[in-house]
Amino acid sequence: MTNELTQIHELKEEISQLKKQLEESEELIRDISAPIIPSIVPETILVPITGRLSPERFEMIITRILNVSYQEDINTIIIDFSAISEREICEMDVFGTYVDNLAKAISLMGIEVLFVGFTPSLTQIIVNSGVQQILEVKSFLTFKTALQYLMNQRGLIFQSIKK
Repeated sequence: MTNELTQIHELKEEISQLKKQLEESEELIRDISAPIIPSIVPETILVPITGRLSPERFEMIITRILNVSYQEDINTIIIDFSAISEREICEMDVFGTYVDNLAKAISLMGIEVLFVGFTPSLTQIIVNSGVQQILEVKSFLTFKTALQYLMNQRGLIFQSIKK
């Protein structure tokens, strides 16, 4: 009887440890689903989007971006879609809606959102989704052009240091 109780206790302990590992793994997945990279422009972050974009993953990305933005002093978020092609989009008919929801959620927090890296095929998907408001969001072909825009807006000059 005591041997059985010991085994039950050990199994419960193992289950508890496995649950903890699962929670840690899920948190790691959330963190890497939308990496947050500080920019050379103050109060600005870059969020490169990579991998498959399902509605669930898009929701996870939106939540992560909003939480980080709330905790830090961020004025501008540059979201980079350069690594996304049609193959990574699970539901093309709602892709434009999710991009629009992302822009609206960030804007509601008083943060400027800039999109970069929309390929011609992604642009067509967004336009065909019928979301009109997304056209009001600033977008740039590359991260470099978005940074140049921000630096001009804020009166910043990039200087190289000569040795």
